[in-house]
Amino acid sequence: MHIKLYNTLTREKEDFKPIEDNRVKIYSCGPTVYSYPHIGNYRAYLFMDSLRRVLKYNGYDLLHAMNITDVGHLVSDADEGEDKMMKAARIEKKDPYEIAEFYMNIFLEGLEKLNISKPEIICRATEHIKIMEDYVKKIIENGYAYETDKTIYFDTSKLDKYGVLSKIKIDEQKAGARVEFDQQKKNNVDFAIWIKADENHIMKWDSFWGKCYPGWHLECSAMSQHYLGDVFDIHTGGVDHIPIHHENEIAQSKGATGKIPAHYWMHCEFLQINGGKMSKSLGNLYTLDDLAQKGYEPLVLKMFNYGSHYRTQINFTWEALNSAKIALKRLKEGYAKHLVGKENIDRTVIDEFEEKFHKEINDDLNLTNAMSIVWEVIRYPKKSKDFADLLRKFDEVLALDIDKPMKQMEVIPEEVKKLVADRTKARAEKKWDLSDEIRNEIIKLGYNVKDTKDGMVVEKI
Repeated sequence: MHIKLYNTLTREKEDFKPIEDNRVKIYSCGPTVYSYPHIGNYRAYLFMDSLRRVLKYNGYDLLHAMNITDVGHLVSDADEGEDKMMKAARIEKKDPYEIAEFYMNIFLEGLEKLNISKPEIICRATEHIKIMEDYVKKIIENGYAYETDKTIYFDTSKLDKYGVLSKIKIDEQKAGARVEFDQQKKNNVDFAIWIKADENHIMKWDSFWGKCYPGWHLECSAMSQHYLGDVFDIHTGGVDHIPIHHENEIAQSKGATGKIPAHYWMHCEFLQINGGKMSKSLGNLYTLDDLAQKGYEPLVLKMFNYGSHYRTQINFTWEALNSAKIALKRLKEGYAKHLVGKENIDRTVIDEFEEKFHKEINDDLNLTNAMSIVWEVIRYPKKSKDFADLLRKFDEVLALDIDKPMKQMEVIPEEVKKLVADRTKARAEKKWDLSDEIRNEIIKLGYNVKDTKDGMVVEKI
C-alpha cells in the first residue's frame, strides 16, 4: 500500500518513494537542552514517533538521526545575543556541560514515558565540532562564505535561490524580521556558520580561525551529512523551523554539496494552550511532571495528540486532556473485553478493518482518522480474541500500551507543590537551612521529597 506524505518543499501531498528500496533515512531536529521540555516541545517528537512507526508498519528499515543542541543556539535567530546554553548556565550558576547533561536526560526520559521510539542515532553537537569545522571549510572552499571581524557568514547571494522552503522573497526582508546587527553582513538574510568566541566564552574550541564555536544551523547540516550522506529521504521538525533554521540548512547544504539534503520536508504544527501561545510569563509551560501531579499519565498526552492531525494546530485545555484520559481508559477496557471474547469472526471482517486502518495511517499519517477505525473495532458487538490481536497490531503504530492497565498517578496537593517550588528556589540560592525547614514542612503534610540527579521527587509517605 502506497504511503502519501505532505512535502513542505513542494506544498503537495506526494507518493513516498525512498532512495533505497527497503531502508528510509531520516533526520530530525532535536531539542536545545537548556531548560525543562514542555508538552509543546514533545508534540514534534510524538509526530516523529508516528512517522517512524508508520514506516516500520509498512516494512521499512530505518536509519534515523536526531541532534541534541548543546552549543551554538543563540537566543535570537538574527545571530544576536547569548548562546542559550551559556545563558542557562549563567542563570543557574552551573557549568554549561552540566546544564546540557541534566536537561538532555530529562528530555530522553520523557521520550520513554511517552513511548516515543528513539532514533537509531542521537548525536550531540559538542561531540561533532571537528566534523562541523570541516563542513565550514568546504563551504568556504566552494565560495559560499565570507569573513567579518567576529563571524564567518554564509553568503546567500551566491545561491541560485534563497527561500526555496519558506517561499520568502528576499527583497521584502527588511530590518526587524531579521535585524542586521552586524554592519559587516553583506545581505540581511546571511547567517553565521562559525563564530569567534570572546575571551569569557566558556564553550569554544581550537579551529582554523582561533577559538570558535559553531552556528546553530550548521550542526544539523554537518551531522546529517556525516550519518546519512549528502541526500537522504526525510527531514522533520516543527513549523517554526521552516522560515529560518531549515531554510538555512538547505542553503548550507547547497553551498557544501550543491544539493538539497532531503527529498521530503515534514513539519508539525504548534500546540496551543487555551487557544493561545505558551509562555513563561503566563505560567502555562506545562511539563510531563505537571500533568502527572494532576493525575494524568504521559500516554494520556499521546492520546490527546491523536485528536488532531500533525499539520493542524491542537488546543490544549485541561478539559480536553481529561476527555483523552477517559478515552484511553475506555480503549483499554474495550481491548480487555475482546481479549476474553469467545465469538468467531469472519476473516474478511478483520481484513477490512486492517485495510481501513492501514489506508488512513498511510494517508499522511492520519492518526485521527485511524483512531476512528480503532473505535469501530472496540465497539464491535461481537467480542473476539481476533479483534484483540488486531488491536495489538494497531498499537504497533499507536504505542498506547493498549494491553496494559492505566497507571495510577499520585495527585500532589497545591500546598505541597508550592512548598516544593519554594524549596527549589532556596536550593538554587544555596539557602540550605531554609531548604531543610521547607522539607520538614512537606513531611508534616504527609509527603517526602528526595533529591535525585533528575531533580526533586515528591512521594506520599
